[in-house]
Amino acid sequence: MRVVVVGAGITGLTAALTLLDDAPGTDVVVLDAADHPGGKIATGPFAGHQVDCAADAFLARVPDGIRLCERLGLRDALVTPAARTAYLYSRGELRRFPEGLLLGIPTDLDALAASGVLSPEGVARAALDLTMAPDYSAGPDEAVGSLVRRRLGDEVYDVLVGPLLSGVNAGDADWLSVAAGAPQFTAALRDHGSLIAGARAQRAAATAVDPDAPVFFGLPGGMARLVAQLTEAVVAGGGVIQTSTAVTSIAAPASGGYLLDVTDGQGPRQIEADALLLATPLYVTGPLLASLGRSAPAGLVDEAGSARHTALAEVAADMTEVEYASAIMVTLAVPKVAIDHPLDASGFLVASGEGLLLTACSWASSKWAHLDSSDTAILRASAGRHHDRRALELTDDDLVAALLDDLAVTMGVAGPPTEVRVSRWPHSLPQFRPGHLERVEAWHQVLAHASPPIVAAGAGFEGLGLPACIRQGRAAAKTLAQQVF
Repeated sequence: MRVVVVGAGITGLTAALTLLDDAPGTDVVVLDAADHPGGKIATGPFAGHQVDCAADAFLARVPDGIRLCERLGLRDALVTPAARTAYLYSRGELRRFPEGLLLGIPTDLDALAASGVLSPEGVARAALDLTMAPDYSAGPDEAVGSLVRRRLGDEVYDVLVGPLLSGVNAGDADWLSVAAGAPQFTAALRDHGSLIAGARAQRAAATAVDPDAPVFFGLPGGMARLVAQLTEAVVAGGGVIQTSTAVTSIAAPASGGYLLDVTDGQGPRQIEADALLLATPLYVTGPLLASLGRSAPAGLVDEAGSARHTALAEVAADMTEVEYASAIMVTLAVPKVAIDHPLDASGFLVASGEGLLLTACSWASSKWAHLDSSDTAILRASAGRHHDRRALELTDDDLVAALLDDLAVTMGVAGPPTEVRVSRWPHSLPQFRPGHLERVEAWHQVLAHASPPIVAAGAGFEGLGLPACIRQGRAAAKTLAQQVF
């Protein structure tokens, strides 16, 4: 039995390892068009350290990342940030985030007022949420922006919730699905009739278990260390990983199974598979399923017995309609003496309306003890948001110059960097619009009728972040195994 996994990012690699763990002896082949496994996870040498080019941590309170690290023998290597607080650039200056936020929802209004991140009018408007009539509806999914603005006012959204949630996917939380991007908000309003009261209850429940529990975990040596261990485990389990191998189309021949057209360094060829697991971005998954739909594979039939290739083509088209945002991370090594602001936090976010190209800056050498040094600060400056192409259209030199101007304004960077690295991530972050999870469920329902089996998963399906992708990879592998074995 050969299972081909298309995509060697964290989702595909986790799926491959799960298949090998649960069904030893399965012929698992992982294909990826890139020249290395890992997808959007990348780490490289910088300022004498190994510094991540994208994600540098994962949520500690979500178990999936920890469990994978345990499986790979990395649990004891995990570290927590040395700095657990952060700043917000709001109303023209850096202000420390107030205590008691839950995804930007304030739970301590006194701390919120004292922080100065909101105007007095903004704090007063937020407090109305506690006395407003409950308006939870079990109806259609709505956008984060409409929910937060309605309950807490524009200022809480623009200054707190928007920057936090928009930064996760380089998007616009005004259009972010609550169900997909902030299900805690729905639970808060449903259970307590108020976002603030519900957020208070959720925070109290979390801290009651362990008030000092870490929020994030990282790895000395970077997240590429996780990919390296995962890749090694797949190969040790008998799996094969072929990079620089692009899958261009899929067919279901009458003889059974699937036939994949691939292109690698040796030119075009074909690979046979008994079952497929697609762990690619939706703009790749959709066209691959469309090519399969055109071959009208036997077995893709609906309840009435008619061919389901039309339904598959509709799913493929729907997947390609999901928008993706691009992001850029510029890593800078700057002498500490050239920075005016104390580096006493993990970094800062930029509130909307501040007129900056910069969206966030992580003070990596303060955030992680293993990156700290006596004389050099490592800064990771982010730019780029959905429907904002200013950063994407600049050359590297112009982009660095613009971000240095913003860093001078926000945190007093006065000297030139001693080292610079620009990491561009085009079309890397899916945008979850209201109703997204219902769309995903409809996709899974169509694929569930595929014979031979085919499943699909990844960041564009049910959530961003390493734990979410790890969870989806495991779930997809187990779903496929139930159909195959």
